[in-house]
Amino acid sequence: MDWNKLLSTQRLDTQGSAKPEDVRNDFHKDYDRIIFSPAFRRMGRKTQVHPLVNHDHVHTRLTHSLEVASVGRSLGIKIGNYLLSKKVLPELLSPHDVGAIVQAACLAHDIGNPPFGHAGEFAIRQWFQDNTEKLKLETLRERNDLEIFEGNAQGFRVVATVENNFNEGGMRLTCATLGTIVKYPWFSDYKTAIDYGKYNFFQSEEASVKSVYETLGIEEVAGRYARHPLSYLMEAADDICYKILDIEDALELEMLRFDDIETIFQDLAGPLKQSSVANELNYRRRISPMRANAIDNLVNQCEQIFIDNYNAIINGQFTSELLRELRGKEGAALKEAKQITEENIFLNKRKIELELGAYTTLETILNPFVHAINELKEGKVSFKSKRVLDLMGAQKFNPEESYHDCYLRITDIVSGMTDHHATYVANQLSGHAL
Repeated sequence: MDWNKLLSTQRLDTQGSAKPEDVRNDFHKDYDRIIFSPAFRRMGRKTQVHPLVNHDHVHTRLTHSLEVASVGRSLGIKIGNYLLSKKVLPELLSPHDVGAIVQAACLAHDIGNPPFGHAGEFAIRQWFQDNTEKLKLETLRERNDLEIFEGNAQGFRVVATVENNFNEGGMRLTCATLGTIVKYPWFSDYKTAIDYGKYNFFQSEEASVKSVYETLGIEEVAGRYARHPLSYLMEAADDICYKILDIEDALELEMLRFDDIETIFQDLAGPLKQSSVANELNYRRRISPMRANAIDNLVNQCEQIFIDNYNAIINGQFTSELLRELRGKEGAALKEAKQITEENIFLNKRKIELELGAYTTLETILNPFVHAINELKEGKVSFKSKRVLDLMGAQKFNPEESYHDCYLRITDIVSGMTDHHATYVANQLSGHAL
C-alpha cells in the first residue's frame, strides 16, 4: 500500500479540500463534522456497558469515544513520526495529521451502535432472525444485513450515507478517515461475517465502499479488502480504553473493590513509575495516576508492536490485533482484567435484567414499523400503520425504495435512538403512555 493514497483527502461524493487560508486541515474538518453531528450527540445517552445507569461517573458511548479519540491521537502521532523517519510520509503532511486522522476515526468508531449496547445489537438480530417470514428480501447479503445486524456496519452507514447528506456521501469525510474507521472490511455474506457476526459494510453502501477503496489504492481480493494500516491504531485505542475503563466503572458501581484491581493496574503500567497514592482514601484519586500510567505504557507498547509488524501491515498481511500481540506482565494483566470483568460485570444480575428488557423494548418498536413498511410497499396502509409512519416525520419512506433499503431505514431509526428514547417509544407503542 502507498501512503500517498492511504492518506487521501478526497471526500466521499465531493471534491472538497481545505483552502490555503483555512486554519483547519481536511482531517480536522472530519473531526468537527463528527463531533457536531446529532448522531454523535445522542451517544451521550447510549449504553457503553451498563444500561440506563443513573451515575454521573459511569461511561456512556460518548465519553468512551472521546477518551478513545484522545488515546488514538497519541498513537497516530507516534506512528506519524515513525513514517516520517522512514521517509514515507507524504510531503505536505505531518505526524500530527496522522494523529488527527486516527482521532477522527476513533471519535466515530461507535457512532452506529444501537441503544442498550451489545444487548441492543443482539436484540435487533434476534428479531429479524425470528421474523424471516415477514421480510421480503432477495439475497443472502440482504438477509444477513438484518439477521446479523452489526453496529460497525451501521456506523459506516451513518457517516457515509445517513448523516447530513442522505444517500449523497453522508458526512462526506475524507477517504483516509473512512478507511481508518473500518475494522472488518467485508460485507455480511463474507465467511467471517457469517461465522463470527463481524463486518463493516451493508449492501446499501456497496458503491461508497468501492469509491473509498479505489481512492485508497486497496483492491478487493477474494471478497474482502485489506485493512487500512491506521485502523489497527483505532482498534488498539478502543481496546486500551475499554479494558481499563470498564474496570473503573465497576469500581464506581461497587461491583469491584480497589484491592481487586490494584495489582492489575500496576502490571499494566509496566516500567513507568507509580505515583505515591497509597495513603489516599479516595479511590478515584488513587486510581487516576495508575490509569494514566497504564494507558501511557500500553500506547508505547502498541507503537512498538506496529513498528515490529510494519511490513506485514503495509502489505495487508497482518491478521492479528496490536494488543493481542502484547506479552509479559502487561499481556497477563490484560487477560486477568478480561476475566475479572466477565465474572463481576457482565454476569451482574442487574445488568442482565436490563439487557433482557432491551429485547422486549426493541421488539415492541420493530414489530409495527416493519409491518407498516410491508403495507406501504403493498399499497394497503392501515390507519395504525399510517400513524406509525407518521412518527418518522421527515424520515418518511419512499415507496419506490427496495424492501431491503426500507428495512435499513428502520434500523437507522432504531439504532439511532438513545436508551431512554427507545424505552419511551416502546411505552407509547404498547399503550403504557396512555
